[in-house]
Amino acid sequence: MRTTRWLIGCLVVVALVDCRPAFAQAGQAGDTQSLRQDITRLRQDFEALQKQYNDRLAALEAKLAASEGAASPNAAAPAAAAPGQPAQTAQVPTGAEGAGGPSGSLPVYGGASASSKIFNPDIAVIGDFLAAAGHNPVNPGRAFEMHESEASFQAVVDPYARADFFLSFGEEGVDLEEGFITFPTLPGGLLAKVGKMRAAFGKVNTLHNHVMPWTDRPLVTNNLVNGEDGINDAGVSVARLIPNPWFFMEATGQVFRGDSGNLFASSTRSDLSYIGHVRGYHDITEGTNIDVGGSYAYGHNDAGFTADGSSLVTQLYGMDVTLRWRPLRRAIYRSFVGRSELIWSRRDEPLGEQQAFGYYVSGDYQLARRWSTGARFDRSARATDASLYDTSGSLLLTYVPSEFSQLRGQYRRIHFGDEATANELLFQLQFSIGAHGAHPF
Repeated sequence: MRTTRWLIGCLVVVALVDCRPAFAQAGQAGDTQSLRQDITRLRQDFEALQKQYNDRLAALEAKLAASEGAASPNAAAPAAAAPGQPAQTAQVPTGAEGAGGPSGSLPVYGGASASSKIFNPDIAVIGDFLAAAGHNPVNPGRAFEMHESEASFQAVVDPYARADFFLSFGEEGVDLEEGFITFPTLPGGLLAKVGKMRAAFGKVNTLHNHVMPWTDRPLVTNNLVNGEDGINDAGVSVARLIPNPWFFMEATGQVFRGDSGNLFASSTRSDLSYIGHVRGYHDITEGTNIDVGGSYAYGHNDAGFTADGSSLVTQLYGMDVTLRWRPLRRAIYRSFVGRSELIWSRRDEPLGEQQAFGYYVSGDYQLARRWSTGARFDRSARATDASLYDTSGSLLLTYVPSEFSQLRGQYRRIHFGDEATANELLFQLQFSIGAHGAHPF
């Protein structure tokens, strides 16, 4: 269309230039007949050029349509089978007429680049290398350790769902950290997840190791919420936004199988665990916001059984607060994030209930574009013996050469409840390859 307009404009200019002698001649001789003949001739020439242009454009469009029609069967065809092996046909769900194509055909999502990802999800690998020096008589770590290598596979399943898989490769084996399908547009404004996932309890429990602001997890997480693995189980999650005129609010309910390390243990099919979380978010200024959440968890533990044969239970109550400051004009150079999480544990034991409490407070300040520093204070009782309190303090320095790598150093001092004390220097190197999707904010 733009080319057509350009051509017409050029012809009009040529016509006007070519007509100037005619106008002069008509003005001098008063002969209008020759002027009409010139205009008629120019109109005929213009119509002939326009016809040639339209014919040429139609031929090119027909050629393009023919080439695309010949290429589409090849794009959908499976790869040739190896000699001696039967060819395999891709299985496509039927009944997808409303999803971009007739029943049984491959749907197309936004063009060639999108359709090519139907069988090729976004793949990334993130390495987490740790080194430790110093003294820790209670939980000594290795001098060098490839702590974790996380492989992620993420893609859209169809117009109504997406899938995320995260495999954790350690030095001792492979584990499915998370693997779930998400349905973001269910009736009633619901968002549902089905599979194995981290529970929506507080903040730290939802974070993968590579997005943690520290090299380790706080004491309250280790003592009361099953440590690094946290509440991570197979189940179903349903979330919904709660409309209101004041702030963003979201409620989440989850039901899991009931197995999460030494926190929850399922001995029968009915020993399920339940998680509830309510989150509120509000922008205080254009560069400052606050995020507040409340959590509840219930499940059976591994301490034994009651007199009537039912499993003993554990209940967790949590509250988390996150304050972020990131000025818009200097967002890449200055920022601050303050975090705190408080957790109460009520765990049934054969000799009576243990009520434990723990918390952490941390702050991270960005000094420059690639440098940041932070501090964290922890204090937590132990779930099985609430009379013992562990206390810790940490100082951190982080350098980020690029978005694909990160170096962090942390000095950590822990005073355990049994009078033992640890002093350690921890070093962390993280690096990534591939396209890794963003984690929840």
